[in-house]
Amino acid sequence: MLTRSISCIVLVLLTSLSWDLAAKEYKRMSPKAEEAGKIARQTEAEQLEKARKAANATQAREQEVLERQQSGEWQESQREKAQRQFNERESRESKYLKEAREAAAQDRKIPKPQS
Repeated sequence: MLTRSISCIVLVLLTSLSWDLAAKEYKRMSPKAEEAGKIARQTEAEQLEKARKAANATQAREQEVLERQQSGEWQESQREKAQRQFNERESRESKYLKEAREAAAQDRKIPKPQS
């Protein structure tokens, strides 16, 4: 019975000691945890602000494109671009045909094989 009461007393002392150590550790870590929480909230706020700005910029670009499409400016610029590309292809084709004709008109200077 004496050993049982001693073990109970030791158990109570160890438990109170561990609670005391845990409380001290919590007090020591608490400011660090608060600082980390503050940094996390600040970082989250910055990221949310960046996301808002990016969303607003995207929306503004979309609105500009819609306005250009509605005014016909976009279609006209696409039509002009296509016409320019067509003309460039046509002039390249003409150039190649002209060079081919000139090459065909020139005298051949390939020596005949001697037998």
